[in-house]
Amino acid sequence: MAIILGLESSCDETAAAIVRSDRTILAHALAGQEDHHRAFGGVVPEIAARAHAELMTPLVQAALADAGMTLDDIDAIAATAGPGLIGGVMVGLVTAKALAMATDKPLIAVNHLEGHALSPRLVDADLAFPYLLLLVSGGHCQLLRVNGVGDYNRLATTIDDAVGEAFDKTAKILGLGFPGGPAVERAAANGEAGAVPLPRPLKGADEPHFSFAGLKSAVLRAHETGQYRVEDIAASFQQAVVDCLLDRLRYSVDRMESLPALVVAGGVAANGAIRTMLADFATARGMRFVAPPLWLCTDNGAMIAWAGAERFAAGLIDGLDFVARPRWPLDPNAAPARGAGVKA
Repeated sequence: MAIILGLESSCDETAAAIVRSDRTILAHALAGQEDHHRAFGGVVPEIAARAHAELMTPLVQAALADAGMTLDDIDAIAATAGPGLIGGVMVGLVTAKALAMATDKPLIAVNHLEGHALSPRLVDADLAFPYLLLLVSGGHCQLLRVNGVGDYNRLATTIDDAVGEAFDKTAKILGLGFPGGPAVERAAANGEAGAVPLPRPLKGADEPHFSFAGLKSAVLRAHETGQYRVEDIAASFQQAVVDCLLDRLRYSVDRMESLPALVVAGGVAANGAIRTMLADFATARGMRFVAPPLWLCTDNGAMIAWAGAERFAAGLIDGLDFVARPRWPLDPNAAPARGAGVKA
């Protein structure tokens, strides 16, 4: 069985993990950067890159120590090679290249989105291809048909902001702190979801895509009126997101062949209201619902190591000349979605 070291540094989480191809997580070391970015209300790319450079080597050492291993015991080294904040991506990829070169081990350049897409298979051995994936994170909101390792059909994407970005900006508008997603969910638990009239962008539209920029702007306008409690705005925003996701998901599923499982992945997949809606939708459609545990939804090294293990088993090895990519679509052949700023 192959043993893979995986490195993640695409945004504001620095992580190293060691995973065996039988789905055993041998070690997982992670360091967040919330304290570095909290004062700014969001991730500052240059600060994030510097933190990754300081943290990556100690985390690799910690993971090896926790597993009781040395690099000699590792079969391949995987690292996020994009998409993401390019400075951070380069830190992880260059570290992986250096380790691969020094030990003569194979390098596996992992698409961060593929790490999320395959992460449910790390904890659910019964999840077989193909399956329907809703990928919801700070930078992406996509619906994909996952056919196999490296084989994806994008069915829908956002035409402006990702859902995670909308959560973060809403938290900043409402003064709820950083990271924004969990802060909005906590505030929403004490609010009334119908108290604030907010739009449902693209609901009922004859196209599959998502949109959240208008919802984010509506939150700002509602807050500026001073008429509503912060908790009510948070609850109303969260319900609007749920309604939009449900409507767009229903549109696509009604127009495609049946798949056995609906899977959610990405940082926003940790949101309880979204998970509940998806579970109910899957049950109504006769599909299995699969969601990774909460710690595996956010950025982590284990998902990169697992994606590396899946690619290693398929013989997908990369050269040391692989270049970091700030953008890297899972389905490069997908038809362009309308609108500027599309998160491909």
